[in-house]
Amino acid sequence: MSQCAEAAAVAATVPGADMGKSGLRPPMVPRQASFFPPPVPNPFVQQTRMGAARRLQIFFLGIILLPIRALLVALIILLAWPFAALSTACCPEKLTHPVTGWKRNITQPILKFLGHAMFFSMGFIVTVKGKVASPAEAPIFVAAPHSTFFDGIACVVAGLPSMVSRKENVQVPLIGRLLRALQPVLVSRIDPDSRKNTINEIVRRATSRGQWPQILVFPEGTCTNRSCLITFKPGAFIPGVPVQPVLLRYPNKLDTVTWTWQGYTFIQLCMLTFCQPFTKVEVEFMPVQVPNDEEKNDPILFAGRVRNLMAKTLGIPVTDHTYEDCRLMISAGQLTLPMEAGLVEFTKISRKLKLDWDGIRKHLDEYATIASSSKGGRIGIEEFAEYLKLPVSDVLRQLFALFDRNHDGSIDFREYVIGLAVLCNPANTEDIIQVAFKLFDVDEDGYITEEEFSTILQAALGVPDLDVSGLFKEIAQGDSVSYEEFKSFALKHPEYAKIFTTYLDLQTCHVFSLPKEVQPTPSVASNKVSPENHDESTSDKKDD
Repeated sequence: MSQCAEAAAVAATVPGADMGKSGLRPPMVPRQASFFPPPVPNPFVQQTRMGAARRLQIFFLGIILLPIRALLVALIILLAWPFAALSTACCPEKLTHPVTGWKRNITQPILKFLGHAMFFSMGFIVTVKGKVASPAEAPIFVAAPHSTFFDGIACVVAGLPSMVSRKENVQVPLIGRLLRALQPVLVSRIDPDSRKNTINEIVRRATSRGQWPQILVFPEGTCTNRSCLITFKPGAFIPGVPVQPVLLRYPNKLDTVTWTWQGYTFIQLCMLTFCQPFTKVEVEFMPVQVPNDEEKNDPILFAGRVRNLMAKTLGIPVTDHTYEDCRLMISAGQLTLPMEAGLVEFTKISRKLKLDWDGIRKHLDEYATIASSSKGGRIGIEEFAEYLKLPVSDVLRQLFALFDRNHDGSIDFREYVIGLAVLCNPANTEDIIQVAFKLFDVDEDGYITEEEFSTILQAALGVPDLDVSGLFKEIAQGDSVSYEEFKSFALKHPEYAKIFTTYLDLQTCHVFSLPKEVQPTPSVASNKVSPENHDESTSDKKDD
């Protein structure tokens, strides 16, 4: 019997190697509750459906209300501009000292009144609950859920506190001058130190003992459809000062305000809202939340507690989505995948799996290559097998089941990323690659031939007529595969590592389940892969 035949005979003794004689192998790892899918799959989409009667109502009301309201808003902005200009006269764009004295005492009450008048002219009926905290009680307001540009009404109700805004916004005619009157904390996309400078400025103002106005922050950092509270960014909680949570609700039968990544545009929402008889909004000021000593040193912990409290009051769940999920969602659309395919709950995935945005974005490209031909942007067992250039077998089904965490028969992008990080990458170590090479290198000459490669895979996958020529050609530069070629391919395709380790686990279990008198005797074999470590290679070869 040749060496290849002997290897095939050993591999064929593995329980379940024959598809026809065994069922599916059980999953090798338990599911972690922390990786369960989020309660809200996509908080960044809003679909407002209107019947024919509602469309007719909007059309006829719009003929009257739209021009009147647009004219009133424009008039109020023009009236507010001189007071905003007076408030910021002789002040630099980026303030180093707060606006005080007669400028603030005269202009702020007028601007606040005009702010209320502007939202009233848009048709908003505002209900305020709770008591607005003083600067001494809470230097920072945190408002959520953030779902629309109309959320600026919270700023008016809170007494025109400062806000965090892009530097480009203050350069917009008319609106920029009004924004400067709020003494905003400016963020620059060009400055690489902008994030650090912004946090330092928030800390400086929040700890000024009332010299600066209070700061209003939308900690989610992007707009959602109000179905959940996504991750709170820690910026507002880093100063370690008391904060007052502010809840925003829009209890209307027809939603014309939600501005998400998929849905109506800015102009469409303005027109739809202006055409409504009225739009109800509730602004609730919750009790001030004071951080304890542990939360002062851990702003993420403080942010999490405040978010949970706000979500409980609103009666909605929390998820670990963040702005980076929106970027992945846009990237998925550019790769001809459904946009929601890119949602992975970035905060949780990056923290638990130690992955950064660039790493997950790279995985998205790989995923798109596999899933582009499937319906719905999800990977089925056929696409999975085609990508690996392997037939559908018991071993492949087991690997697929480990990726398919919710057992729906397909792998989404989130499951793909988790599978690579939890299952494949830990198995793709230097030691495992060396053991795999030595298993395939039956004659121990330091190279793997196509016959050796085919023999082991046929037996391991339980497919006697398996054609592996395509996969072999992808690895080999010539007629055989060297260790460096094998290692290079393995590092680029960690999915194969889990197939191999699963096979080794099953083989080891089978050997140790045999009676002691028939267990193979350990033998010393040469190691052409790592000759400098003979002892280690002997141990590895013994298990094979």
